[in-house]
Amino acid sequence: MTDRVFPSSKPTANGDAAAPPAFPATKAQAYGATNRSGYRPQPSRRRHRRGCCCRCCLWTTVAVLVIIFLLVAAAAVFYLLYRPHRPSFSVTSFRLAYLNTTSSGAVNSDFNLTVTARNPNKKIEYVYSPVSIRVIATDSEINVGEGTIPPFAQGKRNTTVLRSTIKGNSQPLDSNSLLKLKSATKAKSSVKLKVKIDTKVKVKAGSLKTPRIGIRVTCDGITATIPASGGPATVASTANGNCKVDTRIKIWKWTI
Repeated sequence: MTDRVFPSSKPTANGDAAAPPAFPATKAQAYGATNRSGYRPQPSRRRHRRGCCCRCCLWTTVAVLVIIFLLVAAAAVFYLLYRPHRPSFSVTSFRLAYLNTTSSGAVNSDFNLTVTARNPNKKIEYVYSPVSIRVIATDSEINVGEGTIPPFAQGKRNTTVLRSTIKGNSQPLDSNSLLKLKSATKAKSSVKLKVKIDTKVKVKAGSLKTPRIGIRVTCDGITATIPASGGPATVASTANGNCKVDTRIKIWKWTI
């Protein structure tokens, strides 16, 4: 009678070991814990660049604030030392010889203008560049005459009388402007005018000299009687005249 051999019920020595992975292996099996433990994350370059930009912006802002503070401090010291005041202007005499239009549509006019410039400062002198003058009809805003005044200097607490002859512009007007001027001169025996003066001025205070600064003087409230053809020149009324001085600083293409 043959003997039967039965397998042993005892587990083998490697019975508790895990079964070998199936083939092909997955990514999780291929890159095990040993590989993951050796991974080192790279530092982010975005954070480094962002930090540099923030530092640059911060230092630029600080530098701008320091420059503004120094400029304000210098202006305050200048004001306390010199007490500057703007120059003042007034139209003291205005004569109109004639004002009409030519057959070509240009303005034919002749004015004699006297302007008084005053420097009220005790410690400041003004040096003016050549002065350009325009006479404008207030109602129609048409340029009816142009003239110039040569450069001049004003000492401390000085009053300077400026005279100029204003002549009409030879450039023909457009039809709309010509119609406005003709209707204004025919309907009335008088015309309202204003004077615009443009120049540049340099300020001298002791050894300090500033760059030339543009200024515009606008004098309005002038009423002139149009004389008869061939008649004598008439004296315009300047009692209600008022002159305003504005600085005109040009930055690149803009004038402020």
